[in-house]
Amino acid sequence: MTLTEQESAQVEEANASGRTPVVFVHGLWLLASSWDRWAAVFAEAGYAPVQPGWPDDPPTVEEANARPEVLAGKTVGQVADHFAEVIGGLDRKPAVVGHSFGGLITQILAGRGLAAVSVAIDPAPFRGVLPVPVSSLRASFPVLSSPGNRRRAVPLTFAQFRYAFANAVSEQEAKELYATYAVPAPGAPLFQAVAANLDPRTEVKVDTRNPERGPLLVISGEKDHTIPWAVANAAYRLHRRNPGVTEITEMAGRGHSLTIDGGWREVADTALRFVQRFA
Repeated sequence: MTLTEQESAQVEEANASGRTPVVFVHGLWLLASSWDRWAAVFAEAGYAPVQPGWPDDPPTVEEANARPEVLAGKTVGQVADHFAEVIGGLDRKPAVVGHSFGGLITQILAGRGLAAVSVAIDPAPFRGVLPVPVSSLRASFPVLSSPGNRRRAVPLTFAQFRYAFANAVSEQEAKELYATYAVPAPGAPLFQAVAANLDPRTEVKVDTRNPERGPLLVISGEKDHTIPWAVANAAYRLHRRNPGVTEITEMAGRGHSLTIDGGWREVADTALRFVQRFA
């Protein structure tokens, strides 16, 4: 077992509760704590929240920024397998909610038949998703600008965070989000995503046709620079071939920070309503 003590405790608590678990999957430049307010909302609605980190994630933003090297080198496959291990310890098939690269992991897990219902928020692209908007390349440039970043953990400057995450909020809120949530991120997943359509053996692939995938909602932020509508909608169109319920919705005026900024509750409620329909 590679679960941390905290992750194991959350799994045990979820099993003891008898409630349907909800597994939250964070993306790059954030930690599991970015889901704390969401976890409280889902718990109040009668679910058992589970907030795993990526392998070796430090527990706090301060520690992650002080020791970025521990975040380096994580691949999409490693992260997906870690979350699959978490789900394997649960007594009941969970709902899975993920953001950005966490949204990609969410779709991978659903494609493995591990989710009762899934919500992918501004999800990173997988093999078969073809649009490559200029804004996505610009948002990824801090990592992709150097091949050596594949093995490193790369922080964002405030200006880079402002463009990639917080373009749809005020300057003051952007500064607060940056100070509260931003941590370095492993570069490997971005390089994997960029090469996914050229590598038939890539880890960045989703079984969109598995009949055990379960219902899936894709949420897209209208003003998202990192994962614009074209990318989210291309993923949705691939998933529509699945016999399960597949839906997409756009959150007006929202950027990539939609899960953590001042409008987070509207997004959380949208995800919660979808989960409640099926779990």
